[in-house]
Amino acid sequence: MMGSTYREFSKSCWLIIACFWVVPAGAEDYSGYDCLIEPNSVVDVSTREDGVIEEILVRRGDVIEKGQVLARLESNVEIVAVSIARARAAMRSGVDSQIARVAYLQAQKNRVDALYETRAIPFHEKDKADTDLILGKAELREAHDNLALAQLEKERAEGILARRTIKSPIDGVVVEILLDAGESVEENSIMKIADVNPLNVEVILSEDMYGLINVGTQGEVTPHIRGGEKRVTSVVVVDKLIDAASNTFGVRLEFDNADLMTPGGVRCDINFLVDASDSTEGAGNSAAGDLSN
Repeated sequence: MMGSTYREFSKSCWLIIACFWVVPAGAEDYSGYDCLIEPNSVVDVSTREDGVIEEILVRRGDVIEKGQVLARLESNVEIVAVSIARARAAMRSGVDSQIARVAYLQAQKNRVDALYETRAIPFHEKDKADTDLILGKAELREAHDNLALAQLEKERAEGILARRTIKSPIDGVVVEILLDAGESVEENSIMKIADVNPLNVEVILSEDMYGLINVGTQGEVTPHIRGGEKRVTSVVVVDKLIDAASNTFGVRLEFDNADLMTPGGVRCDINFLVDASDSTEGAGNSAAGDLSN
Protein backbone atom coordinates (compact mmCIF):
# COMPACT_ATOMS: atom_id res chain seq x y z
CA MET A 1 0.00 0.00 0.00
CA MET A 2 2.79 2.37 0.95
CA GLY A 3 4.69 1.47 -2.25
CA SER A 4 1.64 2.22 -4.41
CA THR A 5 1.13 5.56 -2.67
CA TYR A 6 4.82 6.49 -3.17
CA ARG A 7 4.68 5.60 -6.88
CA GLU A 8 1.58 7.78 -7.35
CA PHE A 9 3.28 10.66 -5.47
CA SER A 10 6.46 10.28 -7.52
CA LYS A 11 4.55 10.23 -10.81
CA SER A 12 2.68 13.40 -9.81
CA CYS A 13 5.96 15.17 -9.01
CA TRP A 14 7.46 14.28 -12.42
CA LEU A 15 4.32 15.49 -14.20
CA ILE A 16 4.59 18.83 -12.37
CA ILE A 17 8.29 19.12 -13.31
CA ALA A 18 7.54 18.27 -16.95
CA CYS A 19 4.81 20.91 -17.08
CA PHE A 20 7.18 23.61 -15.76
CA TRP A 21 9.81 22.39 -18.22
CA VAL A 22 7.70 23.08 -21.32
CA VAL A 23 6.36 26.49 -20.24
CA PRO A 24 7.99 29.17 -22.42
CA ALA A 25 10.07 31.62 -20.42
CA GLY A 26 10.88 34.20 -23.06
CA ALA A 27 14.42 33.45 -24.18
CA GLU A 28 17.11 31.19 -22.84
CA ASP A 29 20.72 32.34 -22.71
CA TYR A 30 23.21 29.97 -24.38
CA SER A 31 26.33 31.68 -23.08
CA GLY A 32 30.08 31.57 -23.34
CA TYR A 33 30.70 30.73 -27.00
CA ASP A 34 33.90 31.99 -28.59
CA CYS A 35 33.64 33.89 -31.85
CA LEU A 36 35.75 35.91 -34.26
CA ILE A 37 34.86 39.28 -35.77
CA GLU A 38 36.08 39.56 -39.37
CA PRO A 39 35.74 42.10 -42.18
CA ASN A 40 32.80 41.59 -44.48
CA SER A 41 35.31 41.31 -47.33
CA VAL A 42 38.97 42.05 -48.08
CA VAL A 43 39.83 43.15 -51.62
CA ASP A 44 43.23 43.13 -53.31
CA VAL A 45 43.09 46.18 -55.56
CA SER A 46 44.88 45.62 -58.87
CA THR A 47 44.61 46.52 -62.54
CA ARG A 48 44.81 44.75 -65.89
CA GLU A 49 46.90 47.62 -67.21
CA ASP A 50 50.69 47.43 -67.32
CA GLY A 51 52.72 50.43 -66.27
CA VAL A 52 54.39 52.38 -63.52
CA ILE A 53 52.54 53.95 -60.62
CA GLU A 54 52.58 57.74 -60.86
CA GLU A 55 50.94 58.49 -57.50
CA ILE A 56 49.18 56.84 -54.55
CA LEU A 57 46.37 59.04 -53.26
CA VAL A 58 45.49 57.25 -49.99
CA ARG A 59 47.30 56.03 -46.90
CA ARG A 60 46.94 53.02 -44.65
CA GLY A 61 43.98 53.46 -42.32
CA ASP A 62 42.10 55.90 -44.57
CA VAL A 63 38.34 55.46 -44.77
CA ILE A 64 37.36 55.38 -48.44
CA GLU A 65 34.19 55.32 -50.51
CA LYS A 66 33.24 53.25 -53.52
CA GLY A 67 34.49 54.95 -56.69
CA GLN A 68 37.10 57.05 -54.90
CA VAL A 69 40.40 57.41 -56.78
CA LEU A 70 43.13 55.40 -55.03
CA ALA A 71 46.06 55.63 -57.44
CA ARG A 72 47.08 56.61 -60.96
CA LEU A 73 49.47 55.04 -63.45
CA GLU A 74 51.76 57.06 -65.70
CA SER A 75 49.57 57.99 -68.68
CA ASN A 76 51.44 60.48 -70.91
CA VAL A 77 51.05 58.37 -74.05
CA GLU A 78 47.38 57.64 -73.34
CA ILE A 79 46.65 61.34 -72.76
CA VAL A 80 48.15 62.22 -76.17
CA ALA A 81 46.16 59.40 -77.80
CA VAL A 82 42.95 60.80 -76.32
CA SER A 83 43.77 64.29 -77.62
CA ILE A 84 44.34 62.95 -81.15
CA ALA A 85 41.16 60.85 -81.06
CA ARG A 86 39.08 63.79 -79.86
CA ALA A 87 40.47 65.98 -82.63
CA ARG A 88 39.61 63.40 -85.27
CA ALA A 89 36.11 62.93 -83.86
CA ALA A 90 35.54 66.67 -84.12
CA MET A 91 36.65 66.90 -87.78
CA ARG A 92 33.53 67.32 -89.94
CA SER A 93 35.31 68.70 -92.98
CA GLY A 94 35.01 65.42 -94.85
CA VAL A 95 31.28 65.22 -94.21
CA ASP A 96 30.67 68.89 -94.99
CA SER A 97 32.58 68.73 -98.28
CA GLN A 98 30.63 65.65 -99.37
CA ILE A 99 27.34 67.31 -98.46
CA ALA A 100 28.27 70.26 -100.68
CA ARG A 101 29.35 67.93 -103.50
CA VAL A 102 26.11 65.95 -103.37
CA ALA A 103 24.14 69.21 -103.52
CA TYR A 104 26.12 70.29 -106.61
CA LEU A 105 25.67 66.89 -108.31
CA GLN A 106 21.94 66.96 -107.58
CA ALA A 107 21.59 70.42 -109.16
CA GLN A 108 23.67 69.31 -112.14
CA LYS A 109 21.48 66.22 -112.60
CA ASN A 110 18.35 68.37 -112.52
CA ARG A 111 19.74 70.58 -115.33
CA VAL A 112 20.79 67.56 -117.38
CA ASP A 113 17.36 65.97 -116.94
CA ALA A 114 15.69 69.16 -118.17
CA LEU A 115 17.94 69.31 -121.23
CA TYR A 116 17.45 65.64 -121.96
CA GLU A 117 13.68 66.05 -121.96
CA THR A 118 14.07 68.64 -124.74
CA ARG A 119 16.41 66.30 -126.63
CA ALA A 120 19.18 68.90 -126.30
CA ILE A 121 21.74 66.37 -125.01
CA PRO A 122 22.34 62.68 -125.66
CA PHE A 123 21.47 59.89 -123.22
CA HIS A 124 25.05 59.16 -122.17
CA GLU A 125 25.34 62.63 -120.58
CA LYS A 126 22.17 62.02 -118.57
CA ASP A 127 23.48 58.61 -117.55
CA LYS A 128 26.78 60.16 -116.42
CA ALA A 129 24.95 62.75 -114.30
CA ASP A 130 22.84 60.03 -112.65
CA THR A 131 25.95 57.93 -111.91
CA ASP A 132 27.90 60.88 -110.48
CA LEU A 133 25.06 61.62 -108.06
CA ILE A 134 24.87 57.99 -106.92
CA LEU A 135 28.63 57.91 -106.31
CA GLY A 136 28.51 61.25 -104.49
CA LYS A 137 25.82 59.99 -102.10
CA ALA A 138 27.88 56.82 -101.44
CA GLU A 139 30.93 58.95 -100.62
CA LEU A 140 28.78 61.05 -98.24
CA ARG A 141 27.70 57.88 -96.41
CA GLU A 142 31.35 56.84 -96.21
CA ALA A 143 32.24 60.22 -94.70
CA HIS A 144 29.51 59.76 -92.07
CA ASP A 145 30.81 56.26 -91.32
CA ASN A 146 34.36 57.56 -90.89
CA LEU A 147 33.12 60.21 -88.48
CA ALA A 148 31.25 57.56 -86.47
CA LEU A 149 34.40 55.40 -86.35
CA ALA A 150 36.39 58.41 -85.16
CA GLN A 151 33.87 58.87 -82.34
CA LEU A 152 34.27 55.22 -81.35
CA GLU A 153 38.05 55.57 -81.43
CA LYS A 154 37.75 58.57 -79.11
CA GLU A 155 35.61 56.58 -76.65
CA ARG A 156 38.10 53.71 -76.80
CA ALA A 157 41.04 56.01 -76.10
CA GLU A 158 39.17 57.63 -73.22
CA GLY A 159 38.37 54.18 -71.81
CA ILE A 160 42.03 53.14 -71.93
CA LEU A 161 43.00 56.37 -70.17
CA ALA A 162 40.30 55.88 -67.53
CA ARG A 163 41.68 52.43 -66.74
CA ARG A 164 44.96 54.08 -65.77
CA THR A 165 43.09 55.60 -62.83
CA ILE A 166 42.52 53.04 -60.04
CA LYS A 167 39.25 53.44 -58.14
CA SER A 168 37.90 51.69 -55.07
CA PRO A 169 35.35 48.94 -55.80
CA ILE A 170 33.84 49.14 -52.28
CA ASP A 171 33.34 51.33 -49.25
CA GLY A 172 35.95 50.42 -46.67
CA VAL A 173 39.28 51.05 -45.02
CA VAL A 174 42.78 50.88 -46.51
CA VAL A 175 44.50 47.93 -44.82
CA GLU A 176 47.87 47.91 -46.55
CA ILE A 177 49.73 49.73 -49.33
CA LEU A 178 51.68 47.16 -51.34
CA LEU A 179 53.29 49.34 -54.02
CA ASP A 180 54.70 52.86 -54.05
CA ALA A 181 54.98 55.53 -56.73
CA GLY A 182 57.58 54.59 -59.30
CA GLU A 183 57.05 50.82 -58.98
CA SER A 184 55.81 48.68 -61.83
CA VAL A 185 52.35 47.17 -61.52
CA GLU A 186 52.66 44.14 -63.82
CA GLU A 187 50.46 41.49 -62.14
CA ASN A 188 50.94 42.76 -58.57
CA SER A 189 48.25 44.05 -56.23
CA ILE A 190 48.51 47.75 -55.42
CA MET A 191 46.81 47.74 -52.02
CA LYS A 192 44.36 45.91 -49.78
CA ILE A 193 41.08 47.40 -48.63
CA ALA A 194 38.56 45.91 -46.22
CA ASP A 195 34.81 46.34 -45.97
CA VAL A 196 34.25 46.73 -42.20
CA ASN A 197 30.59 47.72 -42.08
CA PRO A 198 28.95 45.43 -41.35
CA LEU A 199 31.44 43.00 -39.84
CA ASN A 200 31.00 39.24 -39.90
CA VAL A 201 30.85 37.35 -36.61
CA GLU A 202 31.96 33.75 -37.20
CA VAL A 203 31.05 31.07 -34.66
CA ILE A 204 31.80 27.34 -34.59
CA LEU A 205 29.15 25.30 -32.76
CA SER A 206 28.85 21.65 -31.82
CA GLU A 207 26.53 19.33 -33.66
CA ASP A 208 23.98 19.23 -30.81
CA MET A 209 23.22 22.92 -31.45
CA TYR A 210 22.16 22.25 -35.03
CA GLY A 211 18.50 23.09 -35.49
CA LEU A 212 18.52 25.21 -32.35
CA ILE A 213 20.39 28.12 -33.95
CA ASN A 214 18.65 29.33 -37.11
CA VAL A 215 18.71 32.33 -39.42
CA GLY A 216 17.21 35.18 -37.42
CA THR A 217 18.30 33.86 -34.00
CA GLN A 218 19.65 36.73 -31.94
CA GLY A 219 22.93 36.83 -30.07
CA GLU A 220 24.76 39.22 -27.77
CA VAL A 221 28.28 39.84 -29.10
CA THR A 222 31.02 41.31 -26.89
CA PRO A 223 34.33 42.17 -28.65
CA HIS A 224 37.57 41.50 -26.75
CA ILE A 225 38.87 45.05 -27.05
CA ARG A 226 39.13 47.94 -24.64
CA GLY A 227 35.74 49.64 -24.48
CA GLY A 228 34.09 46.90 -26.54
CA GLU A 229 30.35 47.19 -26.06
CA LYS A 230 27.91 44.30 -26.09
CA ARG A 231 25.62 44.43 -29.11
CA VAL A 232 22.61 42.33 -30.05
CA THR A 233 22.69 41.06 -33.62
CA SER A 234 21.11 38.28 -35.68
CA VAL A 235 22.24 35.12 -37.44
CA VAL A 236 22.40 35.51 -41.23
CA VAL A 237 24.07 32.23 -42.26
CA VAL A 238 23.88 28.69 -40.88
CA ASP A 239 26.06 26.13 -42.64
CA LYS A 240 24.17 23.31 -44.30
CA LEU A 241 27.05 20.90 -43.76
CA ILE A 242 28.47 19.50 -40.52
CA ASP A 243 32.19 18.77 -40.38
CA ALA A 244 32.39 15.03 -39.77
CA ALA A 245 35.85 15.16 -38.22
CA SER A 246 34.95 17.64 -35.48
CA ASN A 247 31.14 17.33 -35.37
CA THR A 248 30.83 21.11 -35.71
CA PHE A 249 29.17 23.58 -38.04
CA GLY A 250 29.60 27.28 -38.73
CA VAL A 251 27.28 30.21 -38.04
CA ARG A 252 27.64 33.82 -39.17
CA LEU A 253 26.07 36.93 -37.68
CA GLU A 254 26.23 40.53 -38.92
CA PHE A 255 27.74 43.10 -36.56
CA ASP A 256 26.77 46.71 -37.25
CA ASN A 257 29.87 48.88 -37.36
CA ALA A 258 28.65 52.17 -38.80
CA ASP A 259 30.88 54.09 -36.36
CA LEU A 260 33.91 52.00 -37.46
CA MET A 261 34.95 51.67 -33.82
CA THR A 262 35.30 47.88 -33.90
CA PRO A 263 38.24 46.52 -35.91
CA GLY A 264 38.07 43.32 -37.90
CA GLY A 265 40.11 40.37 -36.69
CA VAL A 266 39.27 40.60 -32.96
CA ARG A 267 37.99 37.75 -30.85
CA CYS A 268 34.68 37.97 -29.06
CA ASP A 269 32.15 36.18 -26.85
CA ILE A 270 28.60 35.47 -27.90
CA ASN A 271 25.50 34.57 -25.93
CA PHE A 272 22.71 33.19 -28.08
CA LEU A 273 19.17 34.18 -27.13
CA VAL A 274 17.04 31.19 -28.04
CA ASP A 275 13.27 30.99 -27.64
CA ALA A 276 12.64 28.69 -24.66
CA SER A 277 9.86 26.87 -26.51
CA ASP A 278 12.35 25.84 -29.21
CA SER A 279 14.84 24.44 -26.72
CA THR A 280 12.44 22.73 -24.29
CA GLU A 281 9.68 21.38 -26.51
CA GLY A 282 11.63 18.29 -27.47
CA ALA A 283 12.82 17.65 -23.92
CA GLY A 284 9.34 18.17 -22.45
CA ASN A 285 7.73 15.78 -24.91
CA SER A 286 10.40 13.20 -24.08
CA ALA A 287 9.79 13.52 -20.34
CA ALA A 288 6.03 13.27 -20.73
CA GLY A 289 6.45 10.19 -22.88
CA ASP A 290 8.65 8.53 -20.23
CA LEU A 291 6.08 9.23 -17.52
CA SER A 292 3.26 7.78 -19.56
CA ASN A 293 5.10 4.51 -19.54
